[in-house]
Amino acid sequence: MINKQVNTASPLDNSSILPWYSIKDIAWSPVLIVAPHPDDETLGCGGAIALLRSLNCDVRVLVISDGTLSHPRSLKYPAPALRALRESETLSALSVLGVEANAVTFYRMQDGSISVQYKSAVDSCRTYLTEISPQIIFLPWRYDPHPDHRATWKLIHTALVELHRSPRLIEYPIWDWDQKQRQNLPESLKVTAWRLHTSTVVELKQQAIA
Repeated sequence: MINKQVNTASPLDNSSILPWYSIKDIAWSPVLIVAPHPDDETLGCGGAIALLRSLNCDVRVLVISDGTLSHPRSLKYPAPALRALRESETLSALSVLGVEANAVTFYRMQDGSISVQYKSAVDSCRTYLTEISPQIIFLPWRYDPHPDHRATWKLIHTALVELHRSPRLIEYPIWDWDQKQRQNLPESLKVTAWRLHTSTVVELKQQAIA
């Protein structure tokens, strides 16, 4: 996890010595989990979601794209069927983690084209953020190598700037941290990296992913 509010030189280097956080350190409510694709919320934040729900925190999930590029040439699952399947799997996984279906919103933007639909997406995010007023937002690491993940971070950041709101932001990585990402980090980046204690919910997260 990466907290935007604190300073460090190289956020994800030396991950084995990163400080540990307890869920009580971030148990603010309501909480918004922003996922670029269906399943990113569980892969990236499944442990945090389960822990937050165990404390009765109000957890909302916003899924930006439809995820239909995961199997673009599938004859069994053309785009509409694949979208429905991935949404169903997302709802099932989140149910395991304690999140009800009415707390999940799917924007269904075209997978791989979030940046192309940027203006309308910002407008939608601004409206949604106004409605739920989250105190804390989990969103993808801004330098994640996947373009949709970067675009999702930018969407939320832009919407918040336009709203003049500053909830606590926690950025989560999906793709592995590598040398290319380290080289892309600007020297002025002010973040710190930390780890969340999720040992008590590891099996629950594994069940949600299965």
